[in-house]
Amino acid sequence: MSTPDNGQLTDRKILIFDVYGTLMDWESGIYDALQPLFSKFEVAKKWSRKEALQAFGAVETDLQTQFPEMPYSELLAKVHEVLEQRLKALSSQDTQAATLDAGHQVAGEAPSGSSATGASTSADAGTSASSSESNPHTAFGNSVKNWPIFPDTTDALKRLSKHFKLVVLSNVDRGSFQFTHAVLSTGSLPSTKEVLEPYLYPTNNPNKFWHPQATSPNSASPFTVLATAQDTGCYKPSLGGFQALLDYAKSHPDLLGGSLGEGEDIKEKVLIVAQSLPHDHVPANRLGTKSVWIDRQSAVTCNELPGAGGQAKKIWTWRFETLGEMADKVEEELRQS
Repeated sequence: MSTPDNGQLTDRKILIFDVYGTLMDWESGIYDALQPLFSKFEVAKKWSRKEALQAFGAVETDLQTQFPEMPYSELLAKVHEVLEQRLKALSSQDTQAATLDAGHQVAGEAPSGSSATGASTSADAGTSASSSESNPHTAFGNSVKNWPIFPDTTDALKRLSKHFKLVVLSNVDRGSFQFTHAVLSTGSLPSTKEVLEPYLYPTNNPNKFWHPQATSPNSASPFTVLATAQDTGCYKPSLGGFQALLDYAKSHPDLLGGSLGEGEDIKEKVLIVAQSLPHDHVPANRLGTKSVWIDRQSAVTCNELPGAGGQAKKIWTWRFETLGEMADKVEEELRQS
């Protein structure tokens, strides 16, 4: 699981969490929300779960690269619109073209002569959807609140929060995350506005990032700091968000675990905890930060690296199949210390 040189999990003070894929089952959320669109196109009906998610991911990555400051709910709506355009183009092709690799074509590389060839993703993102299309696109963009939580998440977060400062670095926007924040804190989606209130982003936040435990006394949040792509101005796997949080931790010792000793590096106090190898573990590796791979066994994406022959190249430091297993290991280390 780890080498002696890596020390112990409990040597660290701060855990920086990915959320969607690690704590929340984003694959099921996305896949289920795409079914009304996919059900309209024969080519999409033939896709496996993995092919469907790869098709989504190809467009999402393209848009995130082009528009790093676009709020995630708007970006999701645009992904849905572009996917629909690609599927319409694919459906107009002959049988041979329509059975080509789904993810490759939906990314924008339609066969020569396709009506999709002249409609770039960049151009798509710069135009508004027609009124007849806006509802399904917007509904998809607002679907984050419906994505399910992994069953071990809430309990594991509570256990880990007893020993670490928990920090979120997520690719969504503040508005989308507020519902997830409530679910992660309580285990279920609040039934009333009053119950949701403690998990809403404050109107006048005096800090660069939100400190929910310090500013929302009625909240059960396990998190000390929350940072979304809306706060950092970039989407993972960009290093910008990670570096911003490392700098923030260094400048807020009272908030995040105490001052650094002479010669200590903030990276020695931090662990990146995530499911996605390309979005989180590659950046952690580039920054020289240790990481914990939560290798969700239900996942069909983000669990391998390009050029690794379908295997997960070991760029992580520890590996667990659930967050609950990580919490068990932490408690085992503490018992033995």
